[in-house]
This record gives sequence, C-alpha cells and structure tokens, in this order.
Amino acid sequence: MLTNLKIGISSRALFDLEMENDIFNSKGIDEYLKYQIDHESFPLPKGTAFHLIESLLKLNKVGLVEVVLMSRNSPDSGMRVLNSINHYNLPISRSVFTSGAPLSRYAQAFDLDLFLSKTGTDVQDVIDSGQCAAALIYALPSGDYKPDKNTLRIAFDADAVIFSDDSEQVFRKNGLEKFQEHELQNINVPLREGPFGKFIKLLSHVQQDLDTNLLRIALLTTRGYPANIRVIKTLRSWGVKVDEAFFMGGLPKDKVLKAFNAHLFFDDQDKNVLPASNVVPSGRVPYKTGSLLSKPTEKKKSN
Repeated sequence: MLTNLKIGISSRALFDLEMENDIFNSKGIDEYLKYQIDHESFPLPKGTAFHLIESLLKLNKVGLVEVVLMSRNSPDSGMRVLNSINHYNLPISRSVFTSGAPLSRYAQAFDLDLFLSKTGTDVQDVIDSGQCAAALIYALPSGDYKPDKNTLRIAFDADAVIFSDDSEQVFRKNGLEKFQEHELQNINVPLREGPFGKFIKLLSHVQQDLDTNLLRIALLTTRGYPANIRVIKTLRSWGVKVDEAFFMGGLPKDKVLKAFNAHLFFDDQDKNVLPASNVVPSGRVPYKTGSLLSKPTEKKKSN
C-alpha cells in the first residue's frame, strides 16, 4: 500500500507575492484586489517552496503525494494564483481561499502532514495544536540557486525538529559537558518525536515506495561524537533511513546545505535558517508557545 503524503502550502510560499503583499499592506484590500484582477493573465514568479512542491508532484503515483493550495486571498483575488498553477502545469486540484481568515484551522480538516506558510501566526497555531509539521518559509535564496531537476532533496535539523527538544533543554540549562553526559547515559533510549518526527517517517516510507533514487533525505545537525550515536540509534528504531547525515560539531551549516543543494531545509533557530536561506530554500520550525526554548537567551546549539 502506497503512503499518502498530504501537504498544505500557502500561496505566498508557492509563489513570489511579496510585491503584491506590499500593495495590500500600504494601499489596502481594494487596491490589492484591483491589482490582482488587472494582472490575472500574468503568471506569478516562483516562490521559495515552488521547487519543493514541483519535485514532490513529480514523484506522484496513485495517491502518493497530495498538495492543497491554501490562501488568505478571496476567490476573486485568488484567480491569479489558480492561473499561475495552470501556467506552470502543477497538478494541484484542491485549493482553499479564506478572504483573510487564518489558514491554520484547516490543517486538520484536510488531514495535512505538512503545512508551509510565510505567515507566522498560521504556522505558530499549527505548531501549538500539534496537528502536523509546520514551518515558516523564509525569502528566496540568491539567484545562483539551481534546484536538482532529477532528485528531490530535503534536509532536516535534529533536536526540536525531527526529535523533541528534551536534549536541547538539557544543553541550554546545563551546558555542553552535562549534555554529553546525558546523551551517553541515554544512548540506547530513543529520542522522542519532535514536530517533524511523524513527517520524516512518512517521507521515508514514500522513499521506499519509489522505484528509483528520486528522493534523498539528509540530516544536518550540530551534534558531534558521541551525541550523534543516539541520533543514529533512534532513526534505526523508527525504521527511518536517511541518505546523508552531517554531524557538524558546531560548524555552520550553510556551506554543506549548498553542497547538498536542498530543495528545502528545516531548522528551529533563526541563526541557522537565515544564513541557510541565502543559499537554499529554508524554513524555521517554531517552538510551541510558552516553551523554555522560545526565550531570547541562547547558548551554543547542541543539535
């Protein structure tokens, strides 16, 4: 039985609507609506997550991947988005237009596994509810980014993304030495699922359903030896196989991400996502509201 992966993506994550969003913010909804209707026949430029969605849809078999376009546009102003989907020949048949209402309430209604948006409140609501994985999509990378046309490449951070933030909290509270001791003491205890735990399991199953090497999954974490052993054993216990793993031991991630050429990279910290977003499409996974990790003071990241 093929795994069914359901992804909801906002129109601003799929297409570059930043100029139009500026019109909305500076001139109001009436001018925005007029502009969108006047430009209905002009396809929108590709957005940050366009190449991810395009490549995912290329993997599609019967029910393998399902994408829902989700937009705060009205149906009228959203016509340009639909025309752009048709222009790029994206096989997206389901769409949601809410006329400004939050999109987050529909994550459960469409049984999503992943929600991608450039609206922070929607992403935060989905993370807080635990309905599915969710990420705040950053701006487009620089012009020299060229996505792999043959293989879909997705990269994940470890703690507070794939795994829970339990170990990260140990690090921030007690420092690196105590963190290392904690990981060694629990080396045979699988890490708990984080906000992307279920998603990477599903993605791994999708990969197993594919006939050829069309998808590569990478783990990119600041953990080094010996804390990386627990990560490997956890993934093994989950039945998840990653194609590439980078245990950076505190080094920056952006150069490795550029070499891997990710279609999308997920991390929980702005200090990692911001430089990464300059070289590959990237998204930040927020902490739950009220989490100790959401406080502004940070130590060197352990994962």
